[in-house]
Amino acid sequence: MLLFRSEEHLEAWIKIGSPAGEALSVQQQWDLARAWFRGRHLPSWKKRTAAESRSLFASVGLVSDFWSFE
Repeated sequence: MLLFRSEEHLEAWIKIGSPAGEALSVQQQWDLARAWFRGRHLPSWKKRTAAESRSLFASVGLVSDFWSFE
């Protein structure tokens, strides 16, 4: 994960030939982290399937093709 101070900073990073992924706001990052790590401390926690992960991403508004891995 890379953090950028602005959209312009991200655009400059991409222009120098660095790969672009997905840009998230701080709120989206927080929502994703809370959802992703919820319950991990419990002994009953089990690794998510790819479909469960995609559903979790969608639940926090991450629905672009970037989040639709196979």
